[in-house]
Amino acid sequence: MFTGIIQSIGKLKKEKDSLIIEIFDQCFDMQIGDSIAVDGICLTVKEILNNQFKVDVSEETLKKTTLGDKSSINQIVNLEPALRISDRLGGHIVSGHIDGLGKVENIEKLEKSWLLSIKWKNKKFSKYIVEKGSVCVNGISLTIAKSENRGEIFTIAIIPHTWDNTNLKYLSIGDNVNLEGDAIIKYVEKLLPFKKDKDSEKLSEDISSNWLQENGWNK
Repeated sequence: MFTGIIQSIGKLKKEKDSLIIEIFDQCFDMQIGDSIAVDGICLTVKEILNNQFKVDVSEETLKKTTLGDKSSINQIVNLEPALRISDRLGGHIVSGHIDGLGKVENIEKLEKSWLLSIKWKNKKFSKYIVEKGSVCVNGISLTIAKSENRGEIFTIAIIPHTWDNTNLKYLSIGDNVNLEGDAIIKYVEKLLPFKKDKDSEKLSEDISSNWLQENGWNK
């Protein structure tokens, strides 16, 4: 589990069946077997070198995230170690399991911040976008400032600290980013429509006025 608070950045390199991440400014401890979020993707450390570590990445991950393209051209990635029980939850709950890719639609520089607009490549995930809610972009916990087309396109405001200390500053219009929706929304989505049939253990997806009243909803 992660929080989306980036602790360092690194350069991604490909070596046969593994990926090597060179850490620019290592400010966290690391051991073999640890989970590290690399651009928001939960990966396992298999070898530690001087200012570098190696991870295995499946074909599925390379195909469905930005890691495949980034590893071939040595691009910059965001890094966050797994959350400790004693740590502060500075961002929001992040699993490191990418829902889908987004495309950068617009980057606007304001006086004291940046506005970054992103479009889901698969619009079925747009339901996870809620204005003033959370979204994870390349592993960064960010707040949604504006939503369009039922969440298919959303805009986030980036403060200078986040811009300067993550790989967002390297983005261009048309680039792909890894996106993960808020986990709480997904659990609510899964549980809300269901009720137990009184005569069996089967679950029904029917929502009736009786069901709403039984579960505390009042007109």
